[in-house]
Amino acid sequence: MRASIGDRLHVHSRSVGQTPQLAEVVEVQGDDGAPPYRVRYENGHEALIFPGPDCTVEHASSAAP
Repeated sequence: MRASIGDRLHVHSRSVGQTPQLAEVVEVQGDDGAPPYRVRYENGHEALIFPGPDCTVEHASSAAP
């Protein structure tokens, strides 16, 4: 997985009834866009994450204006 600052991570639910989470990448700590990433969730909470297979990246350049 590769991400840049400003990209959005979609963490899909692994359980029925849970909603997917959306977070913006605010810092990339790995080499060449690799994890870990510091992200900010929609509620303002920040966390350092290593995304798993339930996560996809929406690159900022492909996001709708």
